[in-house]
Amino acid sequence: MAHLSFLVSFLLVSSAFHGIHAVEYIVSNTVPNTEGGARFANELGDDYARQTMISATDFIWQLFQQTSEADRKSVARVTLVIDNYDGIAYASNNEIHMGAPNYLKNIKGDIKEDFNGVLYHEMTHIWQWDGKGKAGKLVEGVADFVRLKANYAPASWPKRGSGTNWDEGYAVTAYFLDYCESLRGGFVAELNKKMRDDYSNDFFVQLLGKTVDQLWSEYKAKYGN
Repeated sequence: MAHLSFLVSFLLVSSAFHGIHAVEYIVSNTVPNTEGGARFANELGDDYARQTMISATDFIWQLFQQTSEADRKSVARVTLVIDNYDGIAYASNNEIHMGAPNYLKNIKGDIKEDFNGVLYHEMTHIWQWDGKGKAGKLVEGVADFVRLKANYAPASWPKRGSGTNWDEGYAVTAYFLDYCESLRGGFVAELNKKMRDDYSNDFFVQLLGKTVDQLWSEYKAKYGN
């Protein structure tokens, strides 16, 4: 009876674990015969990329405090496509397109470190809420905030306190959001939750008791820029 009880418990835990990864992750290298495509195949590979997509999803769900399916976007499949896109990467319709000719081909230093950072950023776009398209470049700041918290911020990023506006996006906004997070743990998770159906700058007042402009001024003063 004890053995049966243990087996049932194991199956329940196993079922719950695999339920987390009911999402299908697909990797498609469409340009294997190019320098960038070959570098992806030889130095990263499909299995590594797919596991990174899964790890990024776990990290994002945890950071966003999305503990149940009801909290998350309903996404059945995420596809990473390695192709001839001229830029670094972009996400659209649950697909991430990563550029072989000008990005993967030319990565300097640790290719996995760089690749992981870009992929965590783009995977955030798959899972984050965007205020029904009203949040502007804030979504890019949230994606880079995730990259920052995952310890994949590159040395090329500007210093904390850089920028002229809080909503410039990317690293400038990511560091500002990190400052807001220091004022209230879980701030970004709560902000993301609020952006499920709408967006307003008043969300900052609701969560932190100050306008976003006040917070930006205090952030800039703190870092002397």
